[in-house]
Amino acid sequence: MSDSIFEKAIESIMEHDEEMALEAVKRHLDSGAEPMELMNKGFIVGISKVGDLFGSGKMFLPELMMAADVMLAASQALNQAMPLGSQSGYSGFHITAATVKGDIHDIGKGIGIALFRANGFTVHDLGRDVDTEAMIDDAVKNGSRVIATSALLTTTLGEQKKLEESLKKSGLKGKIRTMVAGAPVTPRWASRIGADIYAENAHEGVVGVTKVAKEG
Repeated sequence: MSDSIFEKAIESIMEHDEEMALEAVKRHLDSGAEPMELMNKGFIVGISKVGDLFGSGKMFLPELMMAADVMLAASQALNQAMPLGSQSGYSGFHITAATVKGDIHDIGKGIGIALFRANGFTVHDLGRDVDTEAMIDDAVKNGSRVIATSALLTTTLGEQKKLEESLKKSGLKGKIRTMVAGAPVTPRWASRIGADIYAENAHEGVVGVTKVAKEG
């Protein structure tokens, strides 16, 4: 596969151009190449660059949101090209995902979910502003092995700690793993509250959950 396809995918995210992104997907798939190759070498690189620009103040929220929309469209198009679980055989591995109570931001969560599904995992998206009890109830109901939470506000970080405490009280800690992500989340915070997986970005989230899945 020509590097130009990957460069076009990166450019489509940077320029938040959905038409360009879908054209890159079409060309990639028409060539017979693996869908996840374009995701890993193109779109994830692009969204990472966008995240860096936003973090350094060189890109503003509206542009970030437009880039995220393009990323989601590309992820969905690539996902449709793969039978469920075709990449990893993890369709039986369930993940409950939510943005914590008091937080209405879900751009990063949406990208992460798209990438999880593209890798074959089954994800139950509870949306935004979700309380701890609802996350645990969903995980128990669907047999989720991981509860993945996102928090973008420092004021809502405590909800991730609350989840750890609730799992301990209910005897589910260890049976249900936890993944924490979001702009203010750090490895130190994850370790402090006892989270099982820290994800700086969507790709790291997939790597962490895949490791748990392989443990059986």
